Amino acid sequence: MFAPSKSHIVHFLEHFLKLLPTRLDILHLVYKRQDQTMSLGWWRLVYAAFAGFLLFHGFSTSENAPNYSFMHNATSAPFLSYYDYIVVGGGTAGCPLAATLSHRANVLLLERGGSPYGDPNITKLVNFGASLSDLSPWSPSQRFISTDGVINSRARVLGGGSCLNAGFYTRASPEYIRQAGWDGRLVNQSYEWVEKLVAFEPHLGHWQSAVRNGLLEVGVVPFNGFTFDHINGTKVGGTIFDEQGNRHTAADLLEYANPRGLTVLLYATVQKILFRFRGRRSRPEAYGVIFRDGSGIEHRAYLKYGFKNEIIISSGALGSPQLLMLSGVGPVAHLRSHNIPVVLDQPLVGQGMCDNPMNAVFVPSPIPVEVSLIEVVGITHFGSYIEAASGETFSASVTTTSRNYGMFSPKIGQLSTVPPKQRTPEAIARAVEYLDNLDQAALQGGFILEKIMGPISTGHLELQTRNPDDNPSVTFNYFQHPLDLQRCVQGIQTIGKIVESESFSKFRYDYMSWPGLVNMTEHSPINLLPRHYNSSIPLETFCRDTVMTIWHYHGGCQVSRVVDPDYKVLGVEALRVIDGSTFNYSPGTNPQATVMMLGRYMGVKILRERLGN
Repeated sequence: MFAPSKSHIVHFLEHFLKLLPTRLDILHLVYKRQDQTMSLGWWRLVYAAFAGFLLFHGFSTSENAPNYSFMHNATSAPFLSYYDYIVVGGGTAGCPLAATLSHRANVLLLERGGSPYGDPNITKLVNFGASLSDLSPWSPSQRFISTDGVINSRARVLGGGSCLNAGFYTRASPEYIRQAGWDGRLVNQSYEWVEKLVAFEPHLGHWQSAVRNGLLEVGVVPFNGFTFDHINGTKVGGTIFDEQGNRHTAADLLEYANPRGLTVLLYATVQKILFRFRGRRSRPEAYGVIFRDGSGIEHRAYLKYGFKNEIIISSGALGSPQLLMLSGVGPVAHLRSHNIPVVLDQPLVGQGMCDNPMNAVFVPSPIPVEVSLIEVVGITHFGSYIEAASGETFSASVTTTSRNYGMFSPKIGQLSTVPPKQRTPEAIARAVEYLDNLDQAALQGGFILEKIMGPISTGHLELQTRNPDDNPSVTFNYFQHPLDLQRCVQGIQTIGKIVESESFSKFRYDYMSWPGLVNMTEHSPINLLPRHYNSSIPLETFCRDTVMTIWHYHGGCQVSRVVDPDYKVLGVEALRVIDGSTFNYSPGTNPQATVMMLGRYMGVKILRERLGN
């Protein structure tokens, strides 16, 4: 077994300090009694080493955490290694993909973040939003701000976005599957493979039941009961939270892996894909990667000899086009502006970036409401999806001393009263302080939200630096297309009808009108866009001003533009992209089920191709 050096242990295991804050408090106390003969930094390192010992010897602060013998810190990796497949990104697609390939091949899975297991801010429903508000370098989320002014996040953890999102699980529509050209039978088998480990039926509380009944009352029919399927009307969807409120993520799908065929390296940031040319007229061929561990030490992993061996990028809608560009595959002028040697001029890398805009209305309730994230959805005929979240996610987190305002929190950057050029930590702090000082009764209630399908509006992604740890610049152009805006307006109108429905009557104050709720929401901390203060704003203005993300962004490496229908990068050998960056529009009401399915689906197809089946 590899015996890591003290420096290796220190660097990696400091990431786990946040997992057991009460013990860190003890170390602070011990430090104060040492007459400052030893630095606090040293005590932090001692504690980190202890936490890491527990992790890598099969213990965890989470009772249900799997003991993955194939999972290691990248500092333990050899400087040179060889594999049949190298998967870059242990996210929502990368985990099921690597688990599948491991049964017939030797697979390396490189993840730039850490493990989700043992972190209650990830694993517990009541702590939703805590990870998104964590701005530390070892946070499982990495904040970015689009040029549109909307604050967003990308995952930096094994399991990817399934470790951060609101947990809704629903399949793509049959029409989406047909248009994608997928094998319907294998798609269904792949969904079922995923669902055995991570999908559950939620138990509806009173708030979610009222939203369901309100949807039906206002005509979002028929009622389709509980189903994973995407069907017009109202349904109860799946969730990746179990009955105890524990989150199950794509990382859990590694339980399917063959331990002898898989190596997972954490805190392994890929710097670039390596290419070679075998002849004067040959196309560039991917043959290896350069990655750095958490200590900054460089490692190289190469493909073994074999024409069916491949590198597969599964780094997400920001990470995958970013890595292609950093490796020399992208728009030639843009690459040269960053002094990146051009491997292939591919002007469509980074194009077609989309994010499904979300708008919500806060409904204060005269009675207590349950904790809930997304469980019910109304799939309308006009292209808007109506969902809801509620409850004590607006109160104190069990791991912090301040309130956690969930997916509508200024703590995760949702600040609308400040225009983009004035977005400062001080402005966010003022918004948090204001909400923290409100009486708890003022925050009793929940949000009803709408998200539009598609969307049709698109943008682009560009590099800002050559550092893979830095965010690229991304533009989504929310509501650029008039149909997107029309769908938002119709969705908000539908929310108004639900709030005023008989089914929802016990959750609203009689004296508070629907226009009053809209105006109240329009003046709350939502995003960074300039605001129009008007007591009777048009809904078009409301949509533009209160736009938020629901973290369903996609594109940048789309099928038929950057990759072929088998997800092979056009113009390049031995390289694929398999993740949400390949989507032309978002599948279903939440893409995570389909992204996990795609990882399994393509893993099966690749193995069939490898074995000649």
